[in-house]
Amino acid sequence: MTTHPTHSTYPMYFTGQPGTVAPVLPPPEPLPYHRLAHTTRRHRWWRPLLGSGVVLAGALVVMLGLIAGSEVAGYLLRRPVDSEGLRTWGDIGDTALGLLSIALMTPAVLLAAYWVQRRPAGTLSSVTGRLRWAWLGLCLAVAGPLVAVAMGVSFLLPESAGGGAAGLEWAGLSSFLLGLAMVCALVPFQAAAEEYVFRGWLVQAVGAWCRSPWVAVLPQALLFAAAHGWGTAWGFADLVVFGLVAGWLTIRTGGLEAAIALHVLNNLLAFGVASAIAGALASEETAVDMGWMAVAIDVPMVLLYAAAVLWLARRRRPAALSQADR
Repeated sequence: MTTHPTHSTYPMYFTGQPGTVAPVLPPPEPLPYHRLAHTTRRHRWWRPLLGSGVVLAGALVVMLGLIAGSEVAGYLLRRPVDSEGLRTWGDIGDTALGLLSIALMTPAVLLAAYWVQRRPAGTLSSVTGRLRWAWLGLCLAVAGPLVAVAMGVSFLLPESAGGGAAGLEWAGLSSFLLGLAMVCALVPFQAAAEEYVFRGWLVQAVGAWCRSPWVAVLPQALLFAAAHGWGTAWGFADLVVFGLVAGWLTIRTGGLEAAIALHVLNNLLAFGVASAIAGALASEETAVDMGWMAVAIDVPMVLLYAAAVLWLARRRRPAALSQADR
């Protein structure tokens, strides 16, 4: 007796049982960075929502844990309290706690991708499933001189525009070295964590539902600016531009390396300079407090960096698409 296979749109192969065949699945579809939530067949529409809740819960746990630990240690060591009744560790110590609270969000994001979305955590880094260190190094080399020049020019601005060096007081050698060591140890992780949250998790969460890269890029840029508070309209606009450019570079180059490089160097220089100025690390001002003259320097620097990275990407050709693991 002969068994005839049924018709199918896929090729057929022999399963090992007499007279039985099964379809051969098509090869996996290449995925851009913002669509990497579809890396496996386990993706469901609700997983990005649940994962976002896990990320927020993780951030809350980290913040409360650091506050509790600081309060207990401060009580035991009889540290003074600030105006809000919390134990204080001085300018350098309090800044370190703030940076650490942001840096520790990276594990929460990676775990959300792995546990909730059931995909490799490395797909948050790039389409290759890992951070591409050589490409990151090239982007750091591009960002270094641009950020340094922009910051140097910013110091020539009058104080009314948010810059200027008049009236600044040297922090002292020991304080400067201690502050600089703290900055070098924590700022790279803090800046990278912000990229994993905004250009990584949020871009891919929206990209899980929308194919358009711009639909995936726009919300995270607005949330990135809002996360810094509200200072001036110029400062908010500057952060939105940074978020848009960093998000677009992430999709065009297939990973977070270009965004991390610019963010890390920008924050390193800013915090490094602040550590040399008495009381600057205690300042609550952020990039969202920038005046229009400072923004007029920062935005062209960001756009020039983007142009340089895209030119370098055309020559080096970092992978911008990934094969889904079906």
